[in-house]
Amino acid sequence: MLQNGKYLLDTNIVIAMFANEVNIEKERQNTGKVFLASPVIGELYYGARNSDRPIENIQRINRLTERIPCISCNLETARWYGIIKNQLRQNGHLIPDNDIWIAAIAMQRELILVTRDAHFNEVEALQLARW
Repeated sequence: MLQNGKYLLDTNIVIAMFANEVNIEKERQNTGKVFLASPVIGELYYGARNSDRPIENIQRINRLTERIPCISCNLETARWYGIIKNQLRQNGHLIPDNDIWIAAIAMQRELILVTRDAHFNEVEALQLARW
């Protein structure tokens, strides 16, 4: 599969952005278009509500979603989810369900998933980048 320069950011990458990791901003400046997935936004809101500064963190997420387009799940995403989860089960390497949804969005839209989670290597044909 050819890399098309369009990236889907995983939750751990967004958290690194919020922590102002220099290499993340540098990578973002050198890439094409970036997107967020609705499960990532859900994980971020959950984390914000369980943090010491929920209001501040929710505002950060709101500002982020104003700048970066969010892709939601649809029927085609659900089909990809079923394919991916079955493949993982057959190989004996299940990963968290939210991450399967994130992988499904990436594969459906032919996006490169930017993550630090090694378990995404278990998803066959998923394009990955490490920042």
